[in-house]
Amino acid sequence: MRMTDIPFGTTDWSSILPTEHKGETGTAWWRTQTFGGIRVRMVEYTPGYLADHWCSKGHVLLCLEGELHTELEDGRTFILRPGMSYQVADNAEPHRSWTGVGARLFIVD
Repeated sequence: MRMTDIPFGTTDWSSILPTEHKGETGTAWWRTQTFGGIRVRMVEYTPGYLADHWCSKGHVLLCLEGELHTELEDGRTFILRPGMSYQVADNAEPHRSWTGVGARLFIVD
């Protein structure tokens, strides 16, 4: 990722209207900012959320609240709790996430 032509700025995430993204079950609410080719999101998953697809996009993801289970297409699974993060490259390892209790995440991709 190359970050260019982005002036210094701050983001009040509470002032950004969320967009709804339905999962196979549950809902993800995204508050999104784009800086050049970089998407930055504050995402909240409702309890019982399960992604409706395998994702091949690269991310750097930080769990702020709750608990997030991430399954890789090869069967490995990981659990993120507050203060934990993961990173994965574009087209590297397809993944999908779910949460029983809900989660709030900060994601850069």
